[in-house]
Amino acid sequence: MDSLPRPADPPSNSVTLRFLASPTDLGHSGSVDAGTVLEWVDKAAYAAAVGWAKTYCVTAYVGNIHFADPVAVGDLVEVEATIVHTGTSSMHIRTRVSSGSVTGDDGGKRSECLVIFVAVGPDGRPVPVPPFEPRTDAERVESEHAVARIEVRKEIVEEMRRQEYTDGSTAERTVLRFLAAPTDVNWGGKVHGGTVMDWIDEAAYVCSTRYCGLDTVAVFSGGVRFLKPLHIGDVVEVEARLVYTGNKGMHIAVHVRSGSPKSRDMELTTTCLTVMVARDTEGTAVPVPRWVPVSEEDRLLHEHARNLLLIRSRAPGSVLPTHLRQQTG
Repeated sequence: MDSLPRPADPPSNSVTLRFLASPTDLGHSGSVDAGTVLEWVDKAAYAAAVGWAKTYCVTAYVGNIHFADPVAVGDLVEVEATIVHTGTSSMHIRTRVSSGSVTGDDGGKRSECLVIFVAVGPDGRPVPVPPFEPRTDAERVESEHAVARIEVRKEIVEEMRRQEYTDGSTAERTVLRFLAAPTDVNWGGKVHGGTVMDWIDEAAYVCSTRYCGLDTVAVFSGGVRFLKPLHIGDVVEVEARLVYTGNKGMHIAVHVRSGSPKSRDMELTTTCLTVMVARDTEGTAVPVPRWVPVSEEDRLLHEHARNLLLIRSRAPGSVLPTHLRQQTG
């Protein structure tokens, strides 16, 4: 008698990558740069998305991530990516990066953020994904948090969309230009989303370091929105501009544009806001000169950065920075 076929196992909603931070991961800050950490996040989230959707997926958005502690070369790194909510074709993925000594006697360090991937078919258009149904109280809470962030994210996207950037600003500005190389390719033939975030970190580093004259490191990155794919061989332009200073943080708006080298037309592909801090020789964050808006665009950019802080403070688990609480209290 033939046995009945077993039902297919449901797709796993979680993937964990484990590895040692290698000497090649060492960045300009003396530890692993934020851009490299974001590459790890993107790879783990991609693996979780593809495993769930069973088709190619693209990065659409990377939410707020705080880099509270540096990752050192030789650290044991664990990147966990877990699907916590699905839309029609989107997957909201909570990622956690943990690192520490291989002996485990340093307590470990952790950063986390929400990444959104979209499943696409052979023609590059979005395709439906299996719905994720929370089964435990913890999964339900995480799913509710992901849903609650949707409206906040829409506000952030709209705030960033309507802000114009022209040559009318007097703030520190850095532009990096280069060709997207074949080594930057992802699994779908386009430039890897993690690679783009690494470029963003590099441009923010140059801009902030030039402004304060000290070594700087990223402590936050948010609102990374991927608007269009970048193609191998494209001319890439990564513009980083100072828009706000807090007590120690320098808020750097970064825009990535690309286009064919045969044309002068450049399209906006990615936007992001990164917060950098200056460090002394012991690695301690130190105050930076306060940026004072001069032109009308300076004032608009300054207000834009404050608006983003206020919007983000309404997301679950977020708080308003101390210096703004003092001003609004």
